[in-house]
Amino acid sequence: MSDARPKESPEGNRDRAERVLRAKYLDYCSSQIAGHLVLLSPDEIYVLAQEAHRAGGGESEPSYEQMVRSATEGVAQRLTLPTFEQWAEEYERDPARYDEQLLGLWESELEEAPDPEEGPSPT
Repeated sequence: MSDARPKESPEGNRDRAERVLRAKYLDYCSSQIAGHLVLLSPDEIYVLAQEAHRAGGGESEPSYEQMVRSATEGVAQRLTLPTFEQWAEEYERDPARYDEQLLGLWESELEEAPDPEEGPSPT
């Protein structure tokens, strides 16, 4: 019985591994930011969003969406998140340490990513 999927080239395997690692890194960063956001009170989120909004040159009252975005960016700036390279090195040494902190977002991101071997999808 033959495998229906064509074998990937070594370059294709490396590209896929890189995409998986980058998707997991973004998932890790998202989980760290979300973890800090949920610990903030609504008042703290409002103050953080106002500070970020004013620092960005905003003068009027920000919308709810802008406040959430500003608060998220503010938390991201205050956290000491590793660079992708630092995180990847640590992840390769001890994946279990990080896998338990992932939200699972990385899996859906990979489903949406086109396979470069297949070319553009028909419309």
